[in-house]
Amino acid sequence: MDPLSTVEIIIRILAQLSPVWISLVFLYALSIAFKRRLGLYGKLFDSPIGMIGFALVMFWVFAGIFGAMDMIVTHDELSQVSGMKNKIPGTPLRSPEEGEYQWYLLGGDNLARDVFSRLIKGAWEVIKIAPMAAVFAFMVGITLGLPAGYYGGKLDTFLSFLANLILAFPVILLFYLLVTPEIVKSGVPNYMAMVLFVFPIIFLAVLLNSRFHTRPSLRTPLLIGVLGLAIWLYLQLVSNGGYLIHTADYSVYGLPRVLDFFDIDPGLLVVFVSVVFVNSPTVFRIVRGLTMDIKTRDYVAAAQTRGEGPWYIMLWEILPNARGPLIVDFCLRIGYTTILLGTLGFFGLGLAPESPDWGSTINDGRKLLSIYLHPALPPALALLSLVLGLNLLADGLREESLKD
Repeated sequence: MDPLSTVEIIIRILAQLSPVWISLVFLYALSIAFKRRLGLYGKLFDSPIGMIGFALVMFWVFAGIFGAMDMIVTHDELSQVSGMKNKIPGTPLRSPEEGEYQWYLLGGDNLARDVFSRLIKGAWEVIKIAPMAAVFAFMVGITLGLPAGYYGGKLDTFLSFLANLILAFPVILLFYLLVTPEIVKSGVPNYMAMVLFVFPIIFLAVLLNSRFHTRPSLRTPLLIGVLGLAIWLYLQLVSNGGYLIHTADYSVYGLPRVLDFFDIDPGLLVVFVSVVFVNSPTVFRIVRGLTMDIKTRDYVAAAQTRGEGPWYIMLWEILPNARGPLIVDFCLRIGYTTILLGTLGFFGLGLAPESPDWGSTINDGRKLLSIYLHPALPPALALLSLVLGLNLLADGLREESLKD
């Protein structure tokens, strides 16, 4: 077989991505049709910048999802094919098996793996970590930032000191410390996970209790159901093989092994916990500042006059009115997290060495960058386009939230 030309490569890549194009068209059609009923999200489609950013972000979201389902990739991201080491884009396989895709659309890397498949699988590595890490960071920051800004005083001083202390610590040095074998064996990342992952439970408990505290017949079963599910998910996240902590010296039991349905890879847990730990102080400072400003508004004074409790005021009066800046920061926070994940992968921290994440792929490709561009260039452009899309999306949301 002859190598593919540039036009043929583009056509075949576009064809492989057909599930992504169909999903984007379907999403945009529904969003535009019902945009007047979708609040701030619907208003986003009145902003050209926001629509472009949203398209870039959702492209990689759908690419990651369909890639994880093996609907887009052409080869296994870890498989090595003889004779395909550092081959240029469009190179055909020497002797493909029956049913096997016959070309490396974006060429092969230094270990003869398909660059296109690793690019798509790398999108899933970002999608499954960055948004959830941002969500957990926001749960921590909101849960601590609201009372710090509302009450002030010694509580604010103490929490602000802790936040500033964490922000003053070099990020890369923190990651290097967390991934060292001695720290991992001591169980420090597991302890951090046990502390950080409990904040969503606290947030849900206070949110529901403050909203329905006058209706105990509804509040009690709702709290039991929601918190029961949240605690079960919490134990799933923090336990590994049925253990909360499992070191050479001692073990702390968590869930029975029969109820521990999934385990997080230890390397992934270190990365996730570290990202949440680093981002939480920044979110805390933003929420604290917004709370200090909004608590002086008339509608907050009206709620206090009605006799509403402090947590009701914080969660149902102040927080909804801070949603604009927080939504914008959430998009930017995912972008920062994406860059941070790429940096960690580039330095080989946390994730497994064979991981197809974009940072690791760029690091592998840079070693021969003066000779071969194709292994490092696609993941670098993918990282750039995703972060650019998140920034444009944040700009669009900022414009519309100001109008709102």
